[in-house]
Amino acid sequence: MRLLDKFMTVAAAVAVSAMHPAIADAQAAKELVGTWSLVSETYEQNGKTIQPYGSNPKGIQIFGDDGRVAVIIVNPDLPKFASDSRVAGTAEENKAVVQGSLAYFGTYTVDDAGKTWSVQIEGATFPNWMGRSEKRTIAITGDVLTISNPKASAGLAATLVWKRVK
Repeated sequence: MRLLDKFMTVAAAVAVSAMHPAIADAQAAKELVGTWSLVSETYEQNGKTIQPYGSNPKGIQIFGDDGRVAVIIVNPDLPKFASDSRVAGTAEENKAVVQGSLAYFGTYTVDDAGKTWSVQIEGATFPNWMGRSEKRTIAITGDVLTISNPKASAGLAATLVWKRVK
């Protein structure tokens, strides 16, 4: 194979990988692709376990085979807005929603060797994350995905357990 042909082959592989970030690590990405439902999220603080979204949080996480990801987490006990208008909430209602929910989306890559996934966040309800890359440790056992984040948006170590949606 000529040097130019080798270069073109490598360039094509890099281009495909850039278009589809999840392809970068095929085995781990294959296991991650799909829809996951939140089972639990806990924070550790001074040896105590905190459930920031309540004891029965609701959430969905979708990993596309195209390298896109979307995550939504909510406390099912959020108060309803008295005004019945999303844009006319009181300060207390708005605070409860901000503290009781999190959503973000972007592109992701997987590192099989390091057992991690990274997301390049394009949009988030926590604006400090927008434009940043966030890295998480993952473990998949059957249909259970455990994600560890040493410093979640609340500033504490978080552990999230997800179950694959079939």
